[in-house]
Amino acid sequence: MAARGVDVVGAIRAFNAGREPQRLAMKYAAMRGGPFAFLRATCHLFYDRLPADPIMAAAPSAWCCGDLHLENFGSYQGDDRRAYFDINDFDEAALAPLSWDLLRFATSVIVGAHALGLHGAQARALCIGFLDSYAATLAGGTAGAVEAHTSGGLVRSLLDDVGGRSGAAFLDRRTERHGAQRRIRIDGKHALAASNAERAHAEALLAAFARGQPAPAAFAPLDVARRIAGVGSLGLERYVILVRGHGGADGNELLDLKRAQQSSLAPHWRRRQPAWPTQARRIVAVQARLQAVPAAFLHALGAAEPTYVLRALLPSEDKVALERTGTSIAAFGAVVRTMAQVAASAHLRGAGHDGADPAAALIAFGGRLRWRSALLGIALGAAEQVRRDWATYCAAYDGGAFA
Repeated sequence: MAARGVDVVGAIRAFNAGREPQRLAMKYAAMRGGPFAFLRATCHLFYDRLPADPIMAAAPSAWCCGDLHLENFGSYQGDDRRAYFDINDFDEAALAPLSWDLLRFATSVIVGAHALGLHGAQARALCIGFLDSYAATLAGGTAGAVEAHTSGGLVRSLLDDVGGRSGAAFLDRRTERHGAQRRIRIDGKHALAASNAERAHAEALLAAFARGQPAPAAFAPLDVARRIAGVGSLGLERYVILVRGHGGADGNELLDLKRAQQSSLAPHWRRRQPAWPTQARRIVAVQARLQAVPAAFLHALGAAEPTYVLRALLPSEDKVALERTGTSIAAFGAVVRTMAQVAASAHLRGAGHDGADPAAALIAFGGRLRWRSALLGIALGAAEQVRRDWATYCAAYDGGAFA
């Protein structure tokens, strides 16, 4: 891949300018931990580096996750209260050639190979399995859902675990009891204390939302904290809010409130993106469109930027962790092929909507062969570029450039 000239240190600083310092420091430290974490945290840099190869622009346009990688799949509870395995992060969602999603995923497999305990040939085999399974699902033209009764192996285990979880036990892990009341547990791992101004801001946003709900008293805030989650979004304005819920300490509920940003893909796609009213509306609308069943309690807050995505924080979300301890390469390969089916199903669901190519174009693309080997070759080059950029970052980080 012919790398575009990019000032790695300058690009990272510019992208993260204005973020909250304490959680931004956590992000920078996580990025120093390895090239996979660096890849997760620098989606903007990945698209700045996007190669000019014809396959990257010639693939059909689709509604893309935008940040498709190994740890952006997992189990969750749908709004029908059943457990599903699907893509679970749509912050970067945008209209783009579907090859952009495929390239980012394949690159994540190659970059993450060392952490997975894989050698190069095994990582390439996983990528080939992913691309073949994706193409077969696309060519079949039918979007499917992954539930417990349609899955096996590690995916089935994740879904079975979700079904057996208790809301009260989850509250006990994330909160502390003060007499008959709960307060969010400030542990430095999931939550940090919020200032009075931050608390008031989050409560005002929630109050405006609650006024339009059938049971506004359920959203009465009991506590607010700054939430720690993910890698790429660390430092963005984000809160965990404990609300009254159904009443009583065990009826309380936790909500996640996160500021929405423009997708990192948008500046790089020649065709105009739809005119979404807000960034939060984009994220919520595309997630509802692409997931087999939308995640429980998902809402866009705010009529003008900055806007926010509100969702329930449930004891029913598991990502596929990069560690492969105790999992055979064959079993992990089955998970990757399931991820491919999920990705193809998402692209098919978005076909024909708001500028995306029709399903017929995606089906025809799935039936072709030549693009798969070409895309794998580009991913190998992209992974090497990520490693070089990470080495540049590490040298700057160790020299104090991100202190």
